[in-house]
Amino acid sequence: MHVRPFKSLSILALALFLGVRGAPAQEAPQGAQGSRPNVFFDCDGRNCNSDYYRTEIAWVNWVRDRRDADVHVIMTSTATGAGGREYQLDFIGMAGQDDYEDQALFQTLPTDTEREALDGIAHTLGIGLARFSNVVGFRGLVTLAAAEAERADPNRRLVSQDEVDDPWDLWVFRVNGSGNLDGESTRETIRLNSSFSASRVTPTWKLRFSGNVNFNRVEFELEEGVFRDTRTDWGLNQLVVYAVADHWSIGVQGQLARLTRFNQDFRVELTPAVEFSLFPYEEATRRALTVFYKIGPAYRDYIEETVFGQIEETRFEESMEIEFSQRQPWGDASFSVTGSHFLHDFDRHNLSIRGNVEFRIVRGFSVNARGDIAWVDDQIYLSAQGASDEETLLRLRQRGTDFNYGLTVGFSIQFGSIFNNVVNNRFRGIPGFGGFGGFGGFGGRGGF
Repeated sequence: MHVRPFKSLSILALALFLGVRGAPAQEAPQGAQGSRPNVFFDCDGRNCNSDYYRTEIAWVNWVRDRRDADVHVIMTSTATGAGGREYQLDFIGMAGQDDYEDQALFQTLPTDTEREALDGIAHTLGIGLARFSNVVGFRGLVTLAAAEAERADPNRRLVSQDEVDDPWDLWVFRVNGSGNLDGESTRETIRLNSSFSASRVTPTWKLRFSGNVNFNRVEFELEEGVFRDTRTDWGLNQLVVYAVADHWSIGVQGQLARLTRFNQDFRVELTPAVEFSLFPYEEATRRALTVFYKIGPAYRDYIEETVFGQIEETRFEESMEIEFSQRQPWGDASFSVTGSHFLHDFDRHNLSIRGNVEFRIVRGFSVNARGDIAWVDDQIYLSAQGASDEETLLRLRQRGTDFNYGLTVGFSIQFGSIFNNVVNNRFRGIPGFGGFGGFGGFGGRGGF
């Protein structure tokens, strides 16, 4: 079920009509006449504004635990070629409606405001819930009104030159810039950043070219004197991907860059790559298992002589990444393993493992964990002079290491009323009530 935005929620009439004609009849839930369906909204990403959706769709019961729900809604999203996002909403039946499954898609434009995106998502969500309610036997939840609807093919995602006059031919361009100045009596930091990108995405090709320039100047007054550091980094990146088959893609990655933190005054590389997806790419927002491999040369011109006595060098490197991710009713998880090494010396290698999981164990109780670890032996760029204490503390220069790691573990417990319909927007900035901090701080609107 593919949906495009309309100006009025009255298009629910279409959803109800399709529900009557296109879906198999199911046994109505006990007590459905005059009652509301219980909805569990599952989202962790862009525009997961549950308060907004509860306000706009007030004719269902929003519950905080999936075990109390009649329908479990999972919302995921991915970027589109034009710079917007495509939101996928999966409707999964619960509580005796286990055979029910439905899906709706909604695309935002890169020029959409946050309000326009939320309105479109709420509209699509409302249609999906109305269809579910009609199919399983809930009645009298919405009223119908006439409205002018867009006459467009909801399945159309790509506009061809034959259909419209597009002088840009699907190319999208962006230019960004920012500046930051902060300090106090004993320190000052100046940061200037700019970037640009040009991209074009079709079902067959994915092209992206981007660049950035970053200027960073710091000055600190220390007991031994004044420490000053000024650096300018820049980079040009290129990606070309071609869809060979349903599960295969090939491409080329390229880079020109100056990376002072990694002792590289100039770097250039051009790397062919191939990717295999076990599942169809269309399912990537819900589940994905991919194998990515690349091999190619990289030239480095160093700022200072390296620990291996090099001032410049060209080295071939290959790497492989296996990544698995999924979002299911029980929670979500992802796991990846990446390995790489230089062809001239297999001992110069890197192996990293990353993963995260959120798992609902029982009603109202879930655990989450994320972590990464890497075994590092490929830092051929390290300066023979090493990093000063100031550069180390400010992370201005990379130091040698054998490994790095990170780990976060947490849990969540909820109990009480299963219903979550009411939205109260008063005192939103007060700490401890969805604001900026906990009960013990004054991180809201100025404290007292």
